[in-house]
Amino acid sequence: MSRFNDPSRRGRLGYLVAASGAALQRSSWLMRWIGEAPSRWLGKRSTVGQDLVGGADGLAYLRGLARGNRVTRQESFERLDPGAPPVLLIHGFLGTRGSMYLLEKRLRDDGFMVISFNIGAVNTRDIRRSAFLIRQKIERVLAGSPWQKIDVIGHSMGGLIGLYYAKKLGGAARIRKLIMMGTPMRGTWVALAGIATLGLWSTSSWQLLPRSRFLDELAAGPPPPEVEVYTLAAARDWVVPLPRTRVPGSTPVTVPLGHSSLVVSEDVYRRVSSILRPSRGAPPGDEPPPAP
Repeated sequence: MSRFNDPSRRGRLGYLVAASGAALQRSSWLMRWIGEAPSRWLGKRSTVGQDLVGGADGLAYLRGLARGNRVTRQESFERLDPGAPPVLLIHGFLGTRGSMYLLEKRLRDDGFMVISFNIGAVNTRDIRRSAFLIRQKIERVLAGSPWQKIDVIGHSMGGLIGLYYAKKLGGAARIRKLIMMGTPMRGTWVALAGIATLGLWSTSSWQLLPRSRFLDELAAGPPPPEVEVYTLAAARDWVVPLPRTRVPGSTPVTVPLGHSSLVVSEDVYRRVSSILRPSRGAPPGDEPPPAP
């Protein structure tokens, strides 16, 4: 009898074929699950145009990031617009002052006085410590100015620094408006990447995890009533998904973009400008995310 006609061999061969088919099916399902993860997290699929815009904004962000923390221009209080106080920019985790370069340039070109501080090479220290450093520097700046308050724009973790300063370190007396852009108020699982690469050298990586002790502490109680708080979030942000940016008591603003687009998009800048100077147009309200 041919070995191929052996019933026992045919049974084993059939089992191997069936098992291989099942393995391939599971593998294809896994690859499909990974590929569709951003759509599940964001609740929608991206169009080609939106992907291209997001890619261009990401490259613009990286070019700014590469500028580092160097300062090429010092501000003078003589050029202050009497209708707007100074604007403090606070960059996010693993960011630099240069990562907000385009936003800073647009603000300056529109007559705003813009300031930023070096809070570490790539902003990985304890968020509380960064907020304390911000408080000290703000006091020194305002001591030599005609202003008693400033506006603060924080991108990603920078928004947490600004809010901690406002709620825990007396910043409510110094902040007029706080704009939190793509800020992980409820944490982000992307922080696991920071833990994996920086570990014990980055306290803020642990603080950014969902339900961290720091975030629970910061979420306790509403923002100070003296401070106008805006949460400017991106509907296609896979770093900090939209539901994780909400701050009770704030004014939500949503744009159909991604995380890095918040600090490089001209459309987002127009919304920021209208918040800082309402006379230029009504502050934007919340926009529903685009349809799938």
